[in-house]
Amino acid sequence: MRAELAEHLRVPRRWTGRLRRTALARAIQGSNSIEGYRVELDDADAALDDEKPLSADQRTFAEIRGYRRALGYVLAMARDEHFALDASALRSMHYMMLSHDLARSPGQYRHGDIFVRDERTEEIVYAGPPARDVPALMDELVADLNRADGHDPMVHAAMAHLNLVMIHPFRDGNGRMARALQTLVLARRGVAEPEFASIEEWLGANTDDYYRVLAATGGGSWNPARDAHLWVSFNLRAHHMQAQTTRSRIRRAQRSYELLFELLTEHRLPERTLDALYSGLLGFRLRRATYVDQTGVDTRTASRDFKALVDAGFLRAVGETKGRHYVAGPLLERVRAEVGRGEPLQDPYPWMAVEFARASSATGTPRAPA
Repeated sequence: MRAELAEHLRVPRRWTGRLRRTALARAIQGSNSIEGYRVELDDADAALDDEKPLSADQRTFAEIRGYRRALGYVLAMARDEHFALDASALRSMHYMMLSHDLARSPGQYRHGDIFVRDERTEEIVYAGPPARDVPALMDELVADLNRADGHDPMVHAAMAHLNLVMIHPFRDGNGRMARALQTLVLARRGVAEPEFASIEEWLGANTDDYYRVLAATGGGSWNPARDAHLWVSFNLRAHHMQAQTTRSRIRRAQRSYELLFELLTEHRLPERTLDALYSGLLGFRLRRATYVDQTGVDTRTASRDFKALVDAGFLRAVGETKGRHYVAGPLLERVRAEVGRGEPLQDPYPWMAVEFARASSATGTPRAPA
């Protein structure tokens, strides 16, 4: 699967840029949804450019922007040959993630005990190691991350995620830190394109299973000798399912751009509108200011472009002039129907559902703190 995706992405095509950006937005959306911060995909995409959201509240969008900064740091540093992955780098990532709320001690290790509770029953389902042990455990984790051996990068990244979650070094943000760290390990080990190697979207869509396998693996308290096979298998399954999803999106993106280009040519509309129309096809709410930034045209030209797209039936205007945005019109709906929903996913580990049911009956479905 990795080789096939790499082949698709090796030759730059116009549609891969939009696909890459949307993959990053989906990762941000998925990882934050696990912690209860739910945003529309176009708001997550807006965070990439520090634009204002259309519907997310101020607190939620602050969380999304914080995670965007941390994940942007991860992707930039993964390609930097001079980057040193140490405890300070991890604490810096944490500060970027939570610097909008200093009361949550961004960038600092916790000073007290920490517990994971099941939100439904208030029962303690996991107790982290003592705070006095956290600095040494984090140094040990960093040493493991920098080892030069032949371990498979997928397994290495999965164990980095697990170990950070189980150490629970911070007062808040541990889950998001662990998922960002997993992406960093994959990117540093050269696994495909980092935006497409992340499984954060998949975890966000399968949150209950994610919590079940963490609870079953953790066993209620800090015990690093416990068996992690189910956790590793869960991650490998997530990678495979996410790769299938990405492959399907690549095929649909290519076909979508072909159909959109044909329609633009038929209606004698400018090719510069192509990326915006593809975003509308994905369900984005389009704004004139975003279009100006992404195409480089002036405001007057942008207004003419949107009017032409509405008149032709590509888009539909919503709202009054000041807060107006645009959504898919009849022509985009027609393209969406022709492209279809993609192929059904093939589960590489069909036995895992039984394991999750067994783990759930034994531990419940805990809700971990951020």
